[in-house]
Amino acid sequence: MNNLRLILFVFVAFTINAQQLYFPGQDWEERTPQSLGFSNEKIVEAIQFAIENENSVNRNLKEAIISAFGHEPGFEIKGPTKPRKGPNGLIIKDGYIIGKWGDVSRVDMTFSVTKSYLSTVAGLAFQKGLLNLDEKLKNYVKDGKFSSDHNKEITWHHLLNQSSQWKGNLFGTFDWADRPLRNLSVEELKAQEIAKPGKAYKYNDVRVNLLSFSLLSVLQVPLPKVLKREIMDPIGASSSWRWYGYEKSKIAVGRSIISSVSGGGHFGGGLFINSLDHARFGLLFLRNGKWKNELLLSPEWIKLVQKPSEHNESYGYMWWLNKGDRKWKDLPENIYYGAGFGGNYLVIVPDHKLVIVARWIDSSKIGEFVKRVINSQKN
Repeated sequence: MNNLRLILFVFVAFTINAQQLYFPGQDWEERTPQSLGFSNEKIVEAIQFAIENENSVNRNLKEAIISAFGHEPGFEIKGPTKPRKGPNGLIIKDGYIIGKWGDVSRVDMTFSVTKSYLSTVAGLAFQKGLLNLDEKLKNYVKDGKFSSDHNKEITWHHLLNQSSQWKGNLFGTFDWADRPLRNLSVEELKAQEIAKPGKAYKYNDVRVNLLSFSLLSVLQVPLPKVLKREIMDPIGASSSWRWYGYEKSKIAVGRSIISSVSGGGHFGGGLFINSLDHARFGLLFLRNGKWKNELLLSPEWIKLVQKPSEHNESYGYMWWLNKGDRKWKDLPENIYYGAGFGGNYLVIVPDHKLVIVARWIDSSKIGEFVKRVINSQKN
């Protein structure tokens, strides 16, 4: 009887606690930092730090992309781009906005933060039993992309943690032409040996786009439509975000022609989104996949994305982890974040129940900025 009472007490306490959690509706409640245990002055100082440390990347993002990646063999802009404006961002504590700066409603390119959204679509397929992480892609995609002796060993796990080492050409770009060593000729790049699948980490947008293509082959539905229906609409995101692929990435799926969206803006395209929608997405992860009374994303998946890869302690399933070579000094190791070119960040800080969105911040300053926010808490 005593055990039964204890179970009932725990259940009731959990239910009450869940009901007390704040989730934004159409309007997002703002509170003073002080009301939630932070110093008003220090939060203002942290925000000023983010504004003063704007990323130096050209505000004409098409030119910025070409400047950063134009040296790659055969490089071209394949998808849409959009000029940016100044820094903006949000600090969310316990679901409430306690700090914001700039135009948080402006839709901007988000570059490789897109990868964290792509990973989430994989998570949706995973929780529905549509893919097995350790199963080989050759059993899912039958068009030859995984039929060579090398590529046939690639699993979903490899694609998600960027250890696939896939060889080939996707939508007009070879794997070896993405972020190549600058001191090698094209002939040398083609001839270089690469590791077997699962044996080395390599950040590579061609292979990330292959993950998107593979998910489209399994789901048979445009990935933005899946994300909208399963995640973005339930969390109350706006209708302003868009997820683009390339003109060359349109493929036949059944009787339809569908764009296979990109996992970033390396060649243009990717997710164009505002900071408010980013913050809602981040809050879903902070709340372990729950939004109000609905479980949208499996807690198992949220654990998996935070598991360090075998060959890069700083990388999970397309989320960066505060571990290894990229660790932000003096900050909790269980922080994880999406990061994109030009200083785009979506940061989850579980220990302090914080979500931080920072756009167009100097990438060398993001750790210091997060530290300033955390240190704004009153003892």
